[in-house]
Amino acid sequence: MIAFFVIKQYERAVVFKLGKIAGEARGPGLILIMPFVERIHRVSLRIITMPIQSQGIITKDNVSIDVSAVAYYRVDDPVRSVVAIENVGAAINQIAQTTLRAVVGRHTLDETLSETEAINQNIREILDVQTEEWGVKVTVVELRDIQLPDSMKRAMARQAEAEREKRAKIIAAQGEALAAGELANASDVMMAHPLALQLRNLQTLVEVAVDKNSTVVFPAPLMSTIGELGAFLARETKAASELPATPDPTKGSTNGELVPS
Repeated sequence: MIAFFVIKQYERAVVFKLGKIAGEARGPGLILIMPFVERIHRVSLRIITMPIQSQGIITKDNVSIDVSAVAYYRVDDPVRSVVAIENVGAAINQIAQTTLRAVVGRHTLDETLSETEAINQNIREILDVQTEEWGVKVTVVELRDIQLPDSMKRAMARQAEAEREKRAKIIAAQGEALAAGELANASDVMMAHPLALQLRNLQTLVEVAVDKNSTVVFPAPLMSTIGELGAFLARETKAASELPATPDPTKGSTNGELVPS
């Protein structure tokens, strides 16, 4: 009498003959066994997702946090996964929780938040070494959630706000330093060219006049320049009036004589 079993592509069958392992795992496909003498134990080779429940952990800098994670593993050796341990899933879950607490507890809070990739890799390597004798391969471990105390959240929020204010003040100070440098360069140019300063004053007056102000304040240097310009024009006008009159060649002399051409 022979019994038939169909083993799926992602499964292997560990066959026990009178309580002993009968060779390597079988499958996939159709396998034949003898009833009452042989029995099979199906083992899935697919990757299994195992959530690691939240763990209360005290970090290296004495901050209490709750950390949850998720692990992915698969069976490499079906025979060892059946013979070496009774419930491989429960065993991996328990050792993963212990490893998570041990690894995270060796890091400070800042390291836990910023170096998650290194922590994930460390946990995976530790689990992989411990589960190798069970015929199991841990492929991925990821920290899923990190819960902080409310007081720590408020402290971190204040720290982040202070950091943003510091950066804003630094940027403003750098802008003022650049502006002061440009003003210094402009003042050097105006000192070398006084006319440039007067032109700037006139431009300022034009900008003030656009606002329709009823009172216009003239800078003292501009007023002195305007005064000097007025005195210059007055001197020129006076000098022009004191020049002798030029006779008209087209008109005759007063005594009736002709003026030679």
